[in-house]
Amino acid sequence: SSTSQKHRDFVAEPMGEKPVGTLAGIGDVLGRKLEEKGFDKAYVVLGQFLVLRKDEELFREWLKETCGANAKQSRDCSGCLREW
Repeated sequence: SSTSQKHRDFVAEPMGEKPVGTLAGIGDVLGRKLEEKGFDKAYVVLGQFLVLRKDEELFREWLKETCGANAKQSRDCSGCLREW
């Protein structure tokens, strides 16, 4: 499957202080919802991914519950973190 430009940009560089909206699959709306719940940076979301032991199914479920991500958005986001 091909990855988006956003995905490629994200995995190409260090995590640093990237805002959550730089994650593949996370646009303005989901980004705001995540920020409201304290997930304001990409590395905070990565932390959640690691807490869930990189279990993509659990992570996608968490994203859906946390910010209402759909299947494609959550798949893009977990793939982005996994590859990073």
